[in-house]
Amino acid sequence: MKKFFVITVLFALPLVAYLFFASGVNNFARLPVLNSEIQPLEEFESIEGDTVSFENHITILGFPGSKPMDYLTNAYHLAEKIYDPYSEFKDFHFVSVVPEGNEEEIEKLKKELSTVIGLKKWKFVTASEEEVKQLFESLGSNLELSEDLSTPNVFIIDKDAKLRGRKDDEDVGKLYGYDTNSIAVLNNKMNDDVKVILAEYRLELKKYNEKRKK
Repeated sequence: MKKFFVITVLFALPLVAYLFFASGVNNFARLPVLNSEIQPLEEFESIEGDTVSFENHITILGFPGSKPMDYLTNAYHLAEKIYDPYSEFKDFHFVSVVPEGNEEEIEKLKKELSTVIGLKKWKFVTASEEEVKQLFESLGSNLELSEDLSTPNVFIIDKDAKLRGRKDDEDVGKLYGYDTNSIAVLNNKMNDDVKVILAEYRLELKKYNEKRKK
């Protein structure tokens, strides 16, 4: 009986553990949608001359403000912790929205960033102050822009132009944006959430490919 009990435990525990974690993955595999009505980007002007859109892209959206060089440390944090590990994923890009008239500062910021990363997937767009405010307000977050129209927080926008985040973050409740001042937030929260949304789309692509084969 003792041998039977030991053998049962040895086989049963791994199975129970697997089922537990598998159910957890199924339950938490999708990053929650926090807002489905975000202003489109198409009317904004890209200083690189590219068409920039939320549609069909996973976008990390940021607001460096009218003094982009003051955002350099935050940009470095993002470059190291998020951009560099994930920039090679298809349809993944960064978009930074800056008020018009600050193009020289943007070029300085780009020059500094280009010493540590390639900027192919990091787009800078300009717009009027009012348009920048409207885009930010359309996110429907509980955050605010500073007087220079900047925020240290960046936002995850999915391929359907929906804001993603956390509904029950242990620290702030609803987590709309990720504070680039905090290495801990980028390492532990944003990094995990970017992994989740990328895995979500990989799973959808896998299912689509399997259906096509049938």
